[in-house]
Amino acid sequence: MTSRRRQSKYLTVLHLLAASNVIFAALPKVDFDRMGMVGLAGSFAGFDLFQNSSFSFNPSTSTILSRAVDGSLSPIASTSSGGRIAAGCAIGSTFYLGGSFSSVANTAASNVASYTPSSGAFTSLAGGLDGEVDAMYCDQSGGNVWVGGAFHAPISASGSNAYKGGVAVYNAKGNSWAPPPFGGLAGAAGRHSNPNGTNNPNVPFSIGATPFSSSLVPIPLTSPGTQIDASPSNTRPQFSNISNILCPGGPDGPGNTWLAQDGSTAQITVRTFQFSTASGLRLGNTFVEGRGTTAFSVLTIPDNQPLAFNYVDPVTLRNQTCSTSCPLGTDSSVLYQDFLFDGVPQSLTGLQITLSGWQGAGSGLHILQLLSSGAFASAVPSENQPSCFSPGASTAAQSGTWTTIQATTSIAGTTQPILVSTVTVGSPSSSSPSITWMPYVSASGDYDINLLIPGCTNLQDCPLRTSVKVTVLPGGGLPPVVTTVRQDVPTDMTTGIYRGPIFPTGPNFQTSIMMQLADQPVGSGQNGNFELVADRVELVLTSVNTTGGTGTGINGSVNAGNVNRGFGFFEWNLSGQGNVDATGVIPNSSETSNDALGLQLFSALGNNTSTSVPFIVNAVATHSSGTIFVGGNFTLSSGPANIVAFKGSSLTGLAGGGLNGPVNALGIVGDALYVGGAFLDTPSGTGGGAFRGVVRYDIQNDNWNALLAGVNGAVTDINLAQDKVNVVGNFTQLPTSPNSASGATAVGFATWDIGNGTWVNTGGFVTGNMAFVANGTGSATEFLAGSVTSSRTFGADGFAMISNGKQANGDPSINPLNVQLDSTAVSTAVTPQRRSFHRSSWLGSISLPHLFSRQTSNQPSALPASPPAPAPAVLAGAFWKNSSSSAQTVILGGNFSFPSGALTAQSVAFYDVARANVIGVRGAQINGTVRALQVSSNNTLVVGGQFTLAGSQGTGLAMYDLAQQQWDTSFQGLQGSQVVVRSLTIPPSKTNTLVVAGTFSAAGSLPCQGICQFDLSLKQWSQLGQGIQGDVSCVVYSSNPDLLVAGGSITLTDGTPSNVATYSFTNNTWSAVGHGSQIPGPVTACEVDNGNSSSIFAAGSASDGSAPFLTFWNGVSWTALGSAFRSTTSVSQLAMVPLQDTHSSNGIIESDRMLLISGSLASDSFGNVSSALFDGQNFFPYIVSSSPSGGPGFVSQFFHSLATFSFNQRHFLPIGVVILISIAIATGIVFLMVLVGILLTLFSRRDHTGVAGKLDPAEYDDDSLHRPSSLLAHINAATRGTIIGAGADSPFEQLKGETVDQHADVGSPGSETFAGEHERAAYIRATDTPIDAAPGTLQNDGEEMARPTHVRYSFEGEGEGELPLSSGAQVIVLDDRDPAWWYARDPNTGREGVIPASYLY
Repeated sequence: MTSRRRQSKYLTVLHLLAASNVIFAALPKVDFDRMGMVGLAGSFAGFDLFQNSSFSFNPSTSTILSRAVDGSLSPIASTSSGGRIAAGCAIGSTFYLGGSFSSVANTAASNVASYTPSSGAFTSLAGGLDGEVDAMYCDQSGGNVWVGGAFHAPISASGSNAYKGGVAVYNAKGNSWAPPPFGGLAGAAGRHSNPNGTNNPNVPFSIGATPFSSSLVPIPLTSPGTQIDASPSNTRPQFSNISNILCPGGPDGPGNTWLAQDGSTAQITVRTFQFSTASGLRLGNTFVEGRGTTAFSVLTIPDNQPLAFNYVDPVTLRNQTCSTSCPLGTDSSVLYQDFLFDGVPQSLTGLQITLSGWQGAGSGLHILQLLSSGAFASAVPSENQPSCFSPGASTAAQSGTWTTIQATTSIAGTTQPILVSTVTVGSPSSSSPSITWMPYVSASGDYDINLLIPGCTNLQDCPLRTSVKVTVLPGGGLPPVVTTVRQDVPTDMTTGIYRGPIFPTGPNFQTSIMMQLADQPVGSGQNGNFELVADRVELVLTSVNTTGGTGTGINGSVNAGNVNRGFGFFEWNLSGQGNVDATGVIPNSSETSNDALGLQLFSALGNNTSTSVPFIVNAVATHSSGTIFVGGNFTLSSGPANIVAFKGSSLTGLAGGGLNGPVNALGIVGDALYVGGAFLDTPSGTGGGAFRGVVRYDIQNDNWNALLAGVNGAVTDINLAQDKVNVVGNFTQLPTSPNSASGATAVGFATWDIGNGTWVNTGGFVTGNMAFVANGTGSATEFLAGSVTSSRTFGADGFAMISNGKQANGDPSINPLNVQLDSTAVSTAVTPQRRSFHRSSWLGSISLPHLFSRQTSNQPSALPASPPAPAPAVLAGAFWKNSSSSAQTVILGGNFSFPSGALTAQSVAFYDVARANVIGVRGAQINGTVRALQVSSNNTLVVGGQFTLAGSQGTGLAMYDLAQQQWDTSFQGLQGSQVVVRSLTIPPSKTNTLVVAGTFSAAGSLPCQGICQFDLSLKQWSQLGQGIQGDVSCVVYSSNPDLLVAGGSITLTDGTPSNVATYSFTNNTWSAVGHGSQIPGPVTACEVDNGNSSSIFAAGSASDGSAPFLTFWNGVSWTALGSAFRSTTSVSQLAMVPLQDTHSSNGIIESDRMLLISGSLASDSFGNVSSALFDGQNFFPYIVSSSPSGGPGFVSQFFHSLATFSFNQRHFLPIGVVILISIAIATGIVFLMVLVGILLTLFSRRDHTGVAGKLDPAEYDDDSLHRPSSLLAHINAATRGTIIGAGADSPFEQLKGETVDQHADVGSPGSETFAGEHERAAYIRATDTPIDAAPGTLQNDGEEMARPTHVRYSFEGEGEGELPLSSGAQVIVLDDRDPAWWYARDPNTGREGVIPASYLY
């Protein structure tokens, strides 16, 4: 009958698997709480619950994310390509954001927009602004948003003289713009969130650029007259075309990258065949196949002169110089680096770039651009080609008749097209032919505009030449500047025609330069005609800060009179009235006392802000005392740098002379000023290099305090929330010391806990170059934005707690590890210890046939390699209740390190969930990777993996006394050429035995391959039966019968291959599970469904590594469970988990549970996930994780605090029904009490000498009908403990003083039923038959012994003092002297009571 049932189940499996597939639906509701406390461990930095629709990140855009109270992150939307979000603030439930973009979430919005979290909608603000936004302030009372930046006016108000630039005010209620009461500011208002950021909104951000270099329009190298050669090139067509890198259309890769020939120095030659004024080179490295350029040099053509460069080191953010060998960074997050020519712009006709250093197989580039001096335009329309990153090309317009001729240049054999036109002598200027150049200007700034005039000698037209009038319209409401220029020059000449602010090209404005006949032309002409010549104009950028004032002719001047000039700071009272022009002269009546800050700052800068390194004020913060702190990129003539205080109406330097790099952000909490930027220390070096990127300044005591060692890059923004300091920027790590390469991973976002004085987990995970963070609306604690490459909702260094959630959708609640683990890899190099054994110490204990059979058998293949687990990775976990503090502690093991007191703890951590802190073990530290943990009943922590421990015997296994907090090195360890412990388990039926499994050849002096057992009391090793050959990856247990199930790459000692095998504790024998050929390869994970040996799951990889597998044993044979995974899949754990609801029943998995598959899972259906659920028919993607770099992570294991739990679901009645039942019960109790009272009254009236009084009590003391009277102490104590809350003492303690008559006959009248034979062995194991559960097997010699056993049948235990238990549960028998009822304890709940002896086995 049994065989027929199994065969039917097998047929059902075949039918189900034919339709096995992947389901994308609501996540199954796993009942984590039924397993106690549950932990999730793995190699990941962030993770998510799987979602059918995922957010796509594009690092060329700026992505905005919301951050919840628990720190979890949710991506909201991205800008247009090349966009940047730099500022934001909230009014009510609406968040306003600004930066440099043309759209957000595919909603057209020019540089400013609003976001409503409730609807998820983005809205343009009344047409937007004509330039980038750098700062925003939300006036809650007035409902106005004040916006500052590098713009002139709202697009809807283009041409209005009311806007003076830099500032505009948006009214939220009226959806309208208005100029500020003071008109605006001369220059960009607000701050740049990154001093090395992009000033040109069309240029993708790179930390290797500066606002100055990003404002330079690249010279088109794709024009027909330009020649570019590169050799030797890679032979692959997709990587051999040098033109691919001049303006790549996509990310680094095929078609967008040029690679040199492997192992060869390469040269790239650029010839323009005309003089071009250039300021530098833009080079973007390639990272294809691990290649890349590390060093280069540049020579000019044709004179072969080496060029020297200035550049920003993207790691230190310091200005550097180079010439003969310039370094090109190998950080893939740096899109490109700008190298500017040392000194003035160069007039070039060509370059030769030599790539002399490389990584990987050879050099290569992703981007190559020649940067102009600023901007340019030709009078010949065909010469105006679009520049890379520019939305349009420069243009030129003509009036009158113009003819194109070729002018000979100074380069032999080359010509330059120009335009000429004749005009009759005496013609008025207004009617003469004219040329209007309209150069594309990428960014606002101060420029010199030059007019190029071809010499008349080469053209042989000197008598025709005359003078021209040139009119420059700079924009921004500035008046035109008119200059008269003579063209009767014999040789080519460059003449300056303008110096001053220029505003960028926009949809409604473009700087123009018009040339026409002068009002009073010089010369007499020839044959009654003059000739006008038009060539090119060039704009030379001098500063990205437009310092104000009107532009002039190159030789002009502005007489400021007796007017004080301010810089970088302007204050306006919100209640102030208009009619003030802040771009001009402000009357004293409109100034505030704090405006003196800007005046003094300008004076302290030497009255000059137009320098090669532009001065910038980036941040302002005000202390409660009234002191104002100003940070930026400047150095006062008196010495203080980058940050000053305005206190008592005067500027004051801070301790140490300020900071030695730009300051980008400021935030104040009490008397602590938090400063973020691109600095390392103070100029005087007081911090020892520990102030990198972020530092705290004590306002009262005027001193600096390090935030440990800061961050390893620039901080762009700071926000204070919930007693935390959140910093964002371009960094990747939190170094442990100033010059250390180790530390916790933090890519672009980090959180400092003010109270604990340490870096903590941010709660979410993001990788990228973050630029902005600010407080959000009521539905979001904060908003973050930046160039994001990857993000996950939850962030944690390899561990999180997971429990049943309270959300309506049933999603679980996640509590990530709240501390940061270091990313320093722990050495895994394990040197086997050589040991010599005396032959008699082991040979005599092993039979010769067994010895020879092991030696002659074929060894099974090796296990598949585990997924890479770079630090920090948590690969194992266990729960332990600290008896001294009663606190639940999580013990973590893996590949990580962290500071613990004065030591650096490695590979093992004790995590206090309540206090959210970690400590390490005392004494020696694990040197390697921990892969398994187990806590025994005697408070011993057993650690397994691939490591060494100083002072221990052997490798891969260690034991730590949790009570004494010290290592136990007294036992003999494991031996082998490469010891790896993968599994540590304690059999349910042998609680004092530890089963160790993995890869090893001996345990102490005992040959024991792959799996061995260790007596925790005697500290002795012994084999499991005759042992096995091979390696073991997993061990699980079956309770019926009592079996150990092992998976791996296994061969039994008789030569039978069996990658899943069972060991019987009853007869000490190994058996193969099914036929070995049915399992296609080594097993990496296994599971038994609720102890049922006829329901086993195994996963692994085919022997040839071609494909993963998941297979099921139904008691008859193995059956493959579909093929949903790709060959790159690696399964690390299988675990059966209970559900809160049910799924469709099938013949593989019961409806109240699912199989949780964890590891690194890859599928064509759902991509890469770390955990998936399987219900016997369908796979459900469940957990998705990411590594610190943003790539796929993996889950090593789920682990839980309860050793056993029930899959049976608990069902609860509605509250109303419960109330009705309670009322009915109460009524019944009252009626019963009345009835009992009546009966007692009737009995009291009867004759007390009746028959009932003559009965002998011994005649009805029947064990089969009643619990023995000697158990009343137990029952009463158990009941009393339940009702009145007795102490923690076991009721079993009350029997310690009882004296039992050992000579009384069992069951005789008048004898105690617990009396019986006491001269027996300490413990005789119960067998499978209930009759064998012999009573009286516990000693009673003054101190009782306890023994574990299991429940055969579920017992409801509704009677007084009874212990309810479920079938299969483990119990501890405390008193078995009664043959019918035993007194026991439930180890999972701690409850004690009696249970029928026949129910146990």
